[in-house]
Amino acid sequence: MSKQFCGLDFGTSNSTVGIPVGNGFAMCPLEGESVTLPSAVFFDYEEHKVRFGREGIGAYIEGTEGRLLRALKSVLGSNLIEETTLIERKRVAMRDIIGMFMRHLKSLVERKVGRPVEHVVLGRPVRFVDDDDAADARAEAELIAIARAQGFAHVEMQFEPVAAALAYEQSLECEELALIVDLGGGTSDFAIARLSPERARLNDRSGDILGRSGVHIGGTDFDRRLSINHVMPMLGYDALIGPKKLPMPSHFYHDLATWHRIPMLYTPQNINYLRSILHQVDHPEMIEQLIAVFAERKGHRIAAEVEAAKIALSEQPEVALRVPLEPPREKILHRGDLDHAVYDDGMRIVHAIDMCLSAAGIAATKIQSVFLTGGSTAVPEIRRQILAHLPNARPVTGDLFGSVGLGLAMDAARKFS
Repeated sequence: MSKQFCGLDFGTSNSTVGIPVGNGFAMCPLEGESVTLPSAVFFDYEEHKVRFGREGIGAYIEGTEGRLLRALKSVLGSNLIEETTLIERKRVAMRDIIGMFMRHLKSLVERKVGRPVEHVVLGRPVRFVDDDDAADARAEAELIAIARAQGFAHVEMQFEPVAAALAYEQSLECEELALIVDLGGGTSDFAIARLSPERARLNDRSGDILGRSGVHIGGTDFDRRLSINHVMPMLGYDALIGPKKLPMPSHFYHDLATWHRIPMLYTPQNINYLRSILHQVDHPEMIEQLIAVFAERKGHRIAAEVEAAKIALSEQPEVALRVPLEPPREKILHRGDLDHAVYDDGMRIVHAIDMCLSAAGIAATKIQSVFLTGGSTAVPEIRRQILAHLPNARPVTGDLFGSVGLGLAMDAARKFS
């Protein structure tokens, strides 16, 4: 019997799985008809069960008592992977929560194909951790160990932009020198590849990947900057403490605007500290709102509204951002607000592209096509900066969420068939 394999793209915001179908490849449905599953785990305290993806996020937003964790990939390679979080009366390790999510993905694939799946190619960003090779290697080892613990006996890795290149190549009729741009929720990854229908038939493609680079910037960073600029001032971000006019501790606000750090804020110590400074701060009503956000665990609701506003502003000139405070607040955001929030990150992304060009020994003017995949490529200012930097390149928009998963499945066929 042939080996059953899949390509698994465990993403910061969304995850996908590519599988072989007939003589080709397809994305596995993971939640209803959707081939994407938000990388979220919700521990439902009312029914004492674990919910995943949109189901879990929906239950949390509707007010079901429980604990929501998102952006799980972001803890790989950091000290947070060693942390535990309180789930009802039990402390659960972060790596075990990632394992629950991966085991759920595996079970969905096995249900679809009707047999055990023990062979997997996992996608990885070019850099899990910027400027720290040891932490980057540790993050890869952690992901492999987690996959093996869930029953994947044979685990291989592939860079996500290389996988996207393999998927893009299937549409080509002649040779191209392409820049692959994969902008996800947590990382931005790039590869320069020589692609063609003839080369697509080769098993060894290492000589066709001319350069790669990556930077730890993604959609969750855009969310955080938009939140810091437009939501956190409602919660006292600019408030001053005491006669010396000391600033509020900024880590409260940056953590509250960062998906995977939000649960760490809900401690009695933080709430007690905020209560202790109420009589000294110049905007006590804002700090009372912040206390309520911590006490009522509204952080992920706020982050979800900011994320929705970012997505809407990528498609329309203005949007009403609804902030779930008491009473609810509403603020009109314009496309320019999003452009301003992401501008500096866009410059860092362009710098990472220059590093990729340098690694390949290729001038920007020689790139013939730019293949754009990953949900964050839909942000207009980011897209504008990338395309302006490559004046002779033809922009090609791929499947924003499926290209990497398909390419990983193709790579799995080469490695395991």
